[in-house]
Amino acid sequence: MIFPLKELIEYDKNMYEITAASFRRSFQLSKLYDAKEDDARYWVDENDGKVVSLAARQVFYKQVEFRLATE
Repeated sequence: MIFPLKELIEYDKNMYEITAASFRRSFQLSKLYDAKEDDARYWVDENDGKVVSLAARQVFYKQVEFRLATE
């Protein structure tokens, strides 16, 4: 499990937004990991190679910020 159930139940924002942001962040991390960026390698290796779990945790706990793009 990525997050404690209590925190998910109490989450009062748009679940679609956080899911989309997590997906995008996991894509970024995997590209950085493939490019052998040191920071990304450290983060992913520390998380046992679980890019999606790491990305979701970063977005949920506001370690990275996201915003909706308006065209």
